[in-house]
Amino acid sequence: MRIRNSAFNILVISLISIVVFFSCIKQIQLGGDGVLKGKISIGPLCPVERVPPDPACQPTAETYKAWAIAVWTANKKIKVVALNPNLDGTYQVEISAGNYIVDFDVVHANPVGGSNLPTVITITDKDTTILNINIDTGIR
Repeated sequence: MRIRNSAFNILVISLISIVVFFSCIKQIQLGGDGVLKGKISIGPLCPVERVPPDPACQPTAETYKAWAIAVWTANKKIKVVALNPNLDGTYQVEISAGNYIVDFDVVHANPVGGSNLPTVITITDKDTTILNINIDTGIR
């Protein structure tokens, strides 16, 4: 009877050890997640800006699609995630910890204005990285 209990205890301890070991490996591989958030500002969209702003001159969902932005791996070979902002330009995505490049999803053939892209960011585990993106359309 005592031998059976010892064998059972060894089996239980072995199974628990295996589960803990594989859980640790998964955490090491993932490296944890962080958050990237901020606001994308695109403008001007009309030749003359007014106060208060003309609703027809405010960014729409189509405006954000035309100036689509993505997060890329550090070597810019793989797109990790596309930024899909709300109508007010704010966005938030969860990304695995690491170094990334934030840049346009597609290269603009004639970049008239300017922007603060591309930019290198570092996402750390359980932290929030704030990146506000400014795109000058060149409309005057």
